[in-house]
Amino acid sequence: MQSLKQVAAEKAVEFVKNDMILGLGTGSTTLFALKKISALLKEGKLKNIKGIPTSVQTERAAIELNIPLSSLIEFPDVDLTIDGADEVDHNLNLIKGGGGALLREKIIAQASKMEIIIVDETKMSSKLGKKWAVPVEVIPFALGSIEYFLRDLGAEIKIRVNEDNSPYLTDEKNLIIDANFGVIENPSELADKLNARAGIVEHGLFVGLAHKVISASDSGIKIFEK
Repeated sequence: MQSLKQVAAEKAVEFVKNDMILGLGTGSTTLFALKKISALLKEGKLKNIKGIPTSVQTERAAIELNIPLSSLIEFPDVDLTIDGADEVDHNLNLIKGGGGALLREKIIAQASKMEIIIVDETKMSSKLGKKWAVPVEVIPFALGSIEYFLRDLGAEIKIRVNEDNSPYLTDEKNLIIDANFGVIENPSELADKLNARAGIVEHGLFVGLAHKVISASDSGIKIFEK
């Protein structure tokens, strides 16, 4: 599986050009892309790249790999973002946030001219919700209210915790509720309901944001586009 992730990631890096502002995704798959970008910079095959990380974790990795970094304050318009996903449907809608970086990931995705998602074939799904719950980032003050709201929408919920059973906190110091809605027939409709609720900072339904999905399998690479 690791080799498939690497193949997908390195294929995505082929779309990176000199002088680009890059959104740097979070997770094990995108780490392969960061390593490839770093190698190309070191070899002089890629020049004048500025990366905008989607998490503290990615920021640390990029610094270790000597990838120059910037911010949305300096560069509010991102040329290309390479990121992963937990589940992808046939319309290129996504569930993201398994790694907890959904808020910054969505901010950068919305600022990007091109969003490329890299996955292995196990992440592809006929409909969202078959394989993954929807992460919902919530401010601590609203936790009880949002738990009730999500249950009322039909979700089975679980507050995300760390290995020591302490509450998991995002980079923005919010909580995450993993909300299992089952098969999601209409991701846009559910996204609208979550968007409208105060106390929900962001959710892991990425509807209409991916331009390309690169999926790797033992039989090769497939690229899905809008």
